[in-house]
Amino acid sequence: MKIYRKILTLSLIAAAGIAAVAQVENGGVVRRRADKDKKNEKTAAGVTDRMQDFYTTKEAHDADLQYKRDIYRQLDLSKPENAPLYYPEDVVDGKQNLFRLIFGLVLDNKIPAYEYLDGREVFTDQYKVKVDEMLDRFEIYYQNGGGTSKSPKFVVEEADVPSNQVQAYYILEKWEFDRRTNRMRTRVEAICPVLNKYTDYGAQGRYPMFWVKFDALRPYLAQEYIFLSDDNNLEQYSLDDYFNLGMYDGEIYKTRNLRNLSMAQLYPDEDLLKQAQDSIDNRLKNYGKNLYVPTREEYLAQKEREEELAQAIAAGDTIPGRTVVSDSESAPAEKKSVRSRRSSTSKTKKTPKAKKPKLSSSSSSNSNGNANAAKSVRRRKK
Repeated sequence: MKIYRKILTLSLIAAAGIAAVAQVENGGVVRRRADKDKKNEKTAAGVTDRMQDFYTTKEAHDADLQYKRDIYRQLDLSKPENAPLYYPEDVVDGKQNLFRLIFGLVLDNKIPAYEYLDGREVFTDQYKVKVDEMLDRFEIYYQNGGGTSKSPKFVVEEADVPSNQVQAYYILEKWEFDRRTNRMRTRVEAICPVLNKYTDYGAQGRYPMFWVKFDALRPYLAQEYIFLSDDNNLEQYSLDDYFNLGMYDGEIYKTRNLRNLSMAQLYPDEDLLKQAQDSIDNRLKNYGKNLYVPTREEYLAQKEREEELAQAIAAGDTIPGRTVVSDSESAPAEKKSVRSRRSSTSKTKKTPKAKKPKLSSSSSSNSNGNANAAKSVRRRKK
């Protein structure tokens, strides 16, 4: 019996030691690895749930917003500022353009795509795009790549990817003024590739393909680096930085309105359309500045500057508010005294010179003889 007791005691001590070591290795907490932890264990090239949460932008509550506007822009890829979205046309050294990246993620069912509703976009499960129907609609040849019935995958050959036909993008911008931070916040909410195809009658038409949410795309954009200038080929920015920093050049083609009309429908004239686009851009950029309340000192300084400008305009100054550099500031040190004397003498009033009495020729001295001689000659000529 004593032997069995000793064996039981030793086994209990060994089990307690193993548990203590496990607690030390796990920070004092012993737990089983959950399925969520196994799901997050992916390759470095993939995207984990933690990465997705990091790149997801938390939308502000309506109670915290003072101003909000939805802006639709068109990014023409022929412009130099938007060229990083189009090139390289083919996959070169593992580098691919934006459309190939988006198209591959949609085919593999890694990110959802939504219907293009022309100004009334709703990003819910009801409006998700069925990939096979989308491929049939745009006449893109594909093969089934397996997957499940809920998340099927499709394979498109490299030659059938219409990368060169996508020559523009539509983006949906959100402009929000947050009253908690007192600043205007701009963010891209969704991106839509636009396919340029020729119709049966030979005309070229634009066909928006689908919308993808920018937050779902950001983890993949952060891994694609680009260079922005031909003068510097160093890839310093990612595609995520490109959109967040507003490096693109896009014109406004629509704003969300009650009648759901585009800018071309509201302003048929081209000049009026350009003026309306510039006006909207200026109002968005200067909205936060117009809400700024200056201090008393800033207000008085601004009022003083306005009075000085008004006086300069009343005095006939054609360029009010210009910076005038005095001679004393621009001249060297040894010439300052001479210029200051000249300026002081020019500012003083000139006293009228006393008339010299006329002198006869006999009383004139030899020094001014030449002058009298000249006068006498003129008199003889007259």
